[in-house]
Amino acid sequence: MEPSPNPTSNDLLLRLVSERPPEAMNYTVIAQSADEVQEIQNAPSVSMGPYLIASGQTRLLTTLSIYSLRGNSREQVRLLYMNATALSIWRNMSKQPNTVGTQHRPPHEALLTFGVPFSE
Repeated sequence: MEPSPNPTSNDLLLRLVSERPPEAMNYTVIAQSADEVQEIQNAPSVSMGPYLIASGQTRLLTTLSIYSLRGNSREQVRLLYMNATALSIWRNMSKQPNTVGTQHRPPHEALLTFGVPFSE
């Protein structure tokens, strides 16, 4: 299809959007059920620090970022937004995360739970 000799604003928008690289999905969204949050070791702020110390990986503390937000159902009582480092550590801790999505960054209402704030 040839470009129109008189492009419209929609033509311009489509061209600009197609030229812009997609945003990286930096955070994986993990849902924790009511049963999971009953177990204190399923709270990254409680279990991840001791795991990193015991495994000699404390250098990772400055690269991981975990935010949390209250969910809205029994299956999703707590939502965790983990960057790649945090998710990798969580899996190395033998956790079985229930992944429900990915996002560029956590929602504004999410609170930093463990690690360092995201930056761009």
